[in-house]
Amino acid sequence: MNNEYNQIQPIVTAVAAESWLETLKKQTNNRTSYHLNNGILEIGQVVVRILGVKMDEDEYYNELFSLVNEQNIRFILLSEEHLDKTIDNNHFQSIQKILNINNEQNLSVNRFVAFLDGEQLLIKSENGAIHRKIREAMIEVLKHFTANEKDGLKNAELRRVLVDLVKWSFNHLESQLIQVNPEISMPKILWYGETVKSHYYFIYFMLKLGCDMVIYNPSGKDPLAPLASELSAGFLETYANEKDPASFPTEKRRRSATVAYRASREIESILNHEGSGFYKPWQLREYTPVSVTLKTTYDELYLLMKEKAMIRPNFEVKDGTVSIPSIFAKVQGVSRNRKEYWDRLQQLTSLDHTLLIKRFPFTNSINNDFRYHFQNALDKSGLLDPEKMISAHYWKYGHLPAGLQTGIATAIRNICAVPDLKPLAHESEEDIKTYLFAQSMQIPPSMLKLFQKFDYSQDVPKVVLYNNEVNGFLVRTDAALLLLLNQFGIDIVIYNPPGHNDIENFIDESLYDVHWLEDVVFDQEFKEPSIIKSTISKLFKKL
Repeated sequence: MNNEYNQIQPIVTAVAAESWLETLKKQTNNRTSYHLNNGILEIGQVVVRILGVKMDEDEYYNELFSLVNEQNIRFILLSEEHLDKTIDNNHFQSIQKILNINNEQNLSVNRFVAFLDGEQLLIKSENGAIHRKIREAMIEVLKHFTANEKDGLKNAELRRVLVDLVKWSFNHLESQLIQVNPEISMPKILWYGETVKSHYYFIYFMLKLGCDMVIYNPSGKDPLAPLASELSAGFLETYANEKDPASFPTEKRRRSATVAYRASREIESILNHEGSGFYKPWQLREYTPVSVTLKTTYDELYLLMKEKAMIRPNFEVKDGTVSIPSIFAKVQGVSRNRKEYWDRLQQLTSLDHTLLIKRFPFTNSINNDFRYHFQNALDKSGLLDPEKMISAHYWKYGHLPAGLQTGIATAIRNICAVPDLKPLAHESEEDIKTYLFAQSMQIPPSMLKLFQKFDYSQDVPKVVLYNNEVNGFLVRTDAALLLLLNQFGIDIVIYNPPGHNDIENFIDESLYDVHWLEDVVFDQEFKEPSIIKSTISKLFKKL
């Protein structure tokens, strides 16, 4: 550590949309604003504000998750739900003591901070310049408070703000500030969501310390609006879509919009891009598949269904898991252009690894009580344990390759962890989990063949359901199996010519796309492809 400086001067670094993240990752001595002269260490400080939400909300929250968990940045994540609100009782009593003195003596800001330091209410750092900077930052905060709040240090809200500043400083900053080396890095803060008055002054305190600050607020409100001119060199991005903040993501969302969903021209380059990610046959068999359900337009549906998994957007292989971009969609009604409608449908059913279902139900209900088996298969965290399931006597898939068994068991665990099956009257969440668990233990042979043929980087198996309501009705056991297929990464398209509810009765609508066509047609029989077309199709496959 260089001891030739006794003061630290943070300077907000000019960054843009394409550069702020890379600048944030750089050590302070590699940033453009780094300078040491006459005992003053100038360091570049990154300040970013992202206000509002992208049109693709799932992408927005996946970006947040990645920023904290995958970017190799040691963020201190702060929000109303993440703040540690405990306080040392000695600190609380000392604050009250100083406030009493202030009421009697009308302390200046400098004397007020001197009392805070004397009462051990400021963090002590081994770096003398940092120790000094902490005092200076607190002085700046109280001056800012005095300038903006009625009656200054006599304001009734000072007590609340001061208590919060002290407890949050010790709870969230002390461990980093004790041994921090500002020549290498200062604490990096990611603030998420709304702010109240205490939050604002705490953020101001961290800015004055020289911490890097990244703020995401889905509601679109700028918590640092009063400092706009001071932070003009920082990066500000505003999205028109404004929503109440959801809880900070603890995992990536399964749904991800295709590029065409956001910009139709870009999708063509992705669909035609061969890329460099080539995989040998069955290279990923031991990997665990996880579905990323794509949001698509109706026309794009037919383009993507023909593409191999590794060519689709959002395909990723990482840490023993393969993320498979899959389709889950329902087509309501029939096109006025009947030829186009049947050409597209027949095109799907003629693809390799496609299972066409025209009779319902296509599953059987289990009458056995699986509650005991379900409870015994849970791990300490309350989730299903794939190893326990695979080793149980009721497991019917022991003849399958080990990697495939693990993939199926993991898919079962995932659909039971957050069940998306709509509850029946008086049915608890635990009942739904047990129901999904039980139904998953009897995958029909035709479906198991799809699982076995699935080389995760290559052609994605497809289930096409044609439900004209002439040959029965889709039931809850069918819906439970479709959830499992979707979780595993298999494409699912449901056609309902009369435009009636079927899957909507059982599965949360947010999990799949619905495409409405112009006409509704009742008792519409499935139109098989002509013999000539079928023969030509088979010939091309052989070639």
